[in-house]
Amino acid sequence: MRRIYLLFIFLLVFGALPFLAVAKDLTVFYPRPETASDSRTEYPLKLLELAFSKVQKPYKLTPTSQVMPQGRALLQLQGGLDVDIVWSMTSKQRELRLKPIRIPIYKGLIGWRVFLANKRSLDKFQPALTIDELREFGLVQGHDWPDTEILRANGFTVAGVSNYNSIFAMLSQTRVDLFPRSIVEVWAEAEAYKGSGIVIEPTKIVVYPTAFYYFVTQGNVELSDALEMGLRAALDDGSFDLLFEKYHSSIIKKTNLSQRQTYFLDNPALPSKTPLEESRLWFSIAPS
Repeated sequence: MRRIYLLFIFLLVFGALPFLAVAKDLTVFYPRPETASDSRTEYPLKLLELAFSKVQKPYKLTPTSQVMPQGRALLQLQGGLDVDIVWSMTSKQRELRLKPIRIPIYKGLIGWRVFLANKRSLDKFQPALTIDELREFGLVQGHDWPDTEILRANGFTVAGVSNYNSIFAMLSQTRVDLFPRSIVEVWAEAEAYKGSGIVIEPTKIVVYPTAFYYFVTQGNVELSDALEMGLRAALDDGSFDLLFEKYHSSIIKKTNLSQRQTYFLDNPALPSKTPLEESRLWFSIAPS
């Protein structure tokens, strides 16, 4: 009887260990990209992995079962449905509905915007232009992107489009003139759509203060605290900057930021709690 009892205890304890190990893995669902060729998720996922490696919890990053455009992903996150984390540009409205981890993923480069254009139209943009002259061109953005509000507030005419791929079709068909894109996104997009006659306009850039954050639901304190702790640890030991430079140093260099005509814009959607005073969180051009 004692042997049977000990065997029962052995099976109960050691037989349960694999299930306990599985239970310790905390799955974090993120939005599946809109297209298979969309490389915009690579760096944010690598940074998430880095942050989670700094805390003592085995988080497992998993894409949602369905493709989830940004607008839908933010709504699902707000409702606590299907997705646990979304990375996106901040705005006053988004910070009212969701909980931001206020460490800018791209060090503010998301507000450094060059233009995608149809190569047949490039000659129109080559001369030095005043901001009023630049405003004469028709721009395009996602209809629910904070950039749309920012650009319109600065006097630009912006077509808001709900489908990401449709934006490139409009540009290819010259239904719009320019598609402002951050320098961290534009190179991969130009490569993906070069067959449609879309190129990077080489002479202009608009800059406005903004941040791209990880967002979680308001009540998910455990995940937000883990992310804050992990990202801060990566900043402290330099691994955040190393990863940032690995993905962005070459594109910063080839964008020729200091050689472009620069237009500085206001951002009325920027939340007051944006940590602009914490200089290590932001990219700046080194003095020559």
